[in-house]
Amino acid sequence: MAKNNVVDWKTVTNFVIDAFVGYGIPREDAEICADVLLESDKRGIESHGVNRFKPIYLDRIKDGIQNPVTNFEVVKETPTTAVVDGHDGMGQVIGYKSMRMAIDKAKEYGMGMVVVRNSCHYGIAGYYPSMACKEGCIGMTGTNARPSVAPTFGVEGMFGTNPLTIGIPTDEEFDFLIDCASSITQNGKVEYYERIGEDVHPGTIIGLDGQPIEGDAGQALRMIRNGTAALTTLGGIGEALGGYKGYGYAMVVELLSAVLQDGNYGKALDGKDADGNKVPYHLGHFFIAIDTNHFLGEDVCRKKAGEILRAVRASKKAPGCDRIYTAGEKEHDIRLARHDGVPINESVQKEFNAVRDELGLTQYKFPWED
Repeated sequence: MAKNNVVDWKTVTNFVIDAFVGYGIPREDAEICADVLLESDKRGIESHGVNRFKPIYLDRIKDGIQNPVTNFEVVKETPTTAVVDGHDGMGQVIGYKSMRMAIDKAKEYGMGMVVVRNSCHYGIAGYYPSMACKEGCIGMTGTNARPSVAPTFGVEGMFGTNPLTIGIPTDEEFDFLIDCASSITQNGKVEYYERIGEDVHPGTIIGLDGQPIEGDAGQALRMIRNGTAALTTLGGIGEALGGYKGYGYAMVVELLSAVLQDGNYGKALDGKDADGNKVPYHLGHFFIAIDTNHFLGEDVCRKKAGEILRAVRASKKAPGCDRIYTAGEKEHDIRLARHDGVPINESVQKEFNAVRDELGLTQYKFPWED
């Protein structure tokens, strides 16, 4: 297993912001990008935090397939809806501004929905419904992604990991927030397994022969990339354990991320042209906000939601289990436990050093250099 070193939140936040600025992102946007990125680490979701800082964002800017300066164009707008073209800018900035717009519309009219085309990876999906929950709104979002997941009875990656993410405000210390892919695992998790030397989990990846792929995560990732393997949907291979359900929810996200905004989908999101050259991903997203005060009020919503969650957690536990969780609770616990900073594995440590040296950010010295 890879060795971790903890970097305090102030240092890692400032470093990420300065690095983003060094790559041409305006500071105000860089602060948004850093906040979304590190929110993932604060919640213990390593697959979408600093592990993706360089390869998903900095490298794509360097490759010319992602624009550091975001042109947020509103193509069409009504009092409750909007269509946005992100022009391949920073996905976190596009996501933040889109959810902000949806919340503002919901506050005035009860509900707001914003759809996006031509965006890039927008980070942890749960960030955006959390924005809504903080303001007494129910929040929803989803995004399509490069095709790496096979449909039920298929073996070819035809759509992305496509999270359907929902947040509902409660009266507890944490809101209800379900943030997960419609596949069993996601590309970022397989990337993380490769970094830390962990094998892929059985049943999460299917080969062209219809059999599960096991063993080395790096090899599995390369197979997904070259089209000789694909991730499986929630429920797994076939229909016996409900794989068609994950497939169905994945298609809901694919449709909502493309049909309302006339965006790209499926194989068009592969990030390569016909000759294999890197091109922008042109991802689509959707954002929905529902203001609880246009119903019976935020206080009623929070109290009732809290009651429901507490009733579920108080139900009878399985033998050997002493706790039932509700969505968002584990992430809240990790946030409290990580007050000292973010653990960074050896692979990411090397990337931090390389980015720092490249940009001349000599004011930063990291714990692994002591």
